Amino acid sequence: MSKAYVFTRFGGPEVEAFVDQELPEPGPGQLLVAVRAAGVNPVDWKLRAGKRRPGAPPVQFPEVLGSEVAGVVEAVGAGVEGFAVGDAVFGNPDTGGYAERTLLPASLAAHKPEGLTFAEAAALPVAVATAYDGVRQLDLPAGATLLITGVGGGVGVAAAQLARHLGIHVVGTASAGKKGFVESLGVVHVPPGPDLADRVRAAAPGGRVDAIFDLVGGEDLVAVASLLPERRGKLITAAAKETVGELGGAAVARARTSEVLDAVAQLAVDGVLRPEVTVTYPLERAGEALRAVEGGHARGKVVIEVGA
Repeated sequence: MSKAYVFTRFGGPEVEAFVDQELPEPGPGQLLVAVRAAGVNPVDWKLRAGKRRPGAPPVQFPEVLGSEVAGVVEAVGAGVEGFAVGDAVFGNPDTGGYAERTLLPASLAAHKPEGLTFAEAAALPVAVATAYDGVRQLDLPAGATLLITGVGGGVGVAAAQLARHLGIHVVGTASAGKKGFVESLGVVHVPPGPDLADRVRAAAPGGRVDAIFDLVGGEDLVAVASLLPERRGKLITAAAKETVGELGGAAVARARTSEVLDAVAQLAVDGVLRPEVTVTYPLERAGEALRAVEGGHARGKVVIEVGA
């Protein structure tokens, strides 16, 4: 049996529960993985709340929470090449990450480098890969200025690190309590609130913002969009796909490939990216881990550690 943390219907925290599941069998193209760590992301509670993208497959309750894991391969399905039992891997699971065992598609998996812990590797497939895809999508030259709204979370931290490595100036919005943390990343901190666009402009080098990577949506996105005279190709979001389209921008175009996972892992090993795992919880406290992210005040990355 495999212990897992699930949601039993759409709703709030009250629909979450622990269950014991039969050990899954890997199908063609899949890996059975003993989970060692699972990243916690806003998408986890949003899916539990019923906020699903159009065309998403129907949910079969109970649904295991979690969309990124790192662990050890225990069995290999038919047609899988490049992976073997005993390999340390990370990626985006088919059957949820808050669990002792999960199924990981080989096409969305990569080998964990020895230089990364399981917790660090589990922080890469969603937050860091989203940041990587977004920064590449914006394709800014060195010396440009990027505004990241919600820079203090997992995606924002990684996007800031990548941008600074490329010689891009970064201005980021985050709560006052995250000011020191944000500035340690080489980011000019601006707290959210009234007159946000004016305060960002005043903080930006030369009073100019060349692109925006939005991670919060809502009124803040609408307010700062006015900073860009030309938004097509320079305004992207991972939080408000419908709103950004109305503003002339686009959603982050996710690549979702093993090649991207290999690339971000190498950047982490090289020290360009620091996964910034700031707090970990055991699987038994998975609900607390999710509350930390759902409350919107988590700094850096929250990870659930599972097994030995």
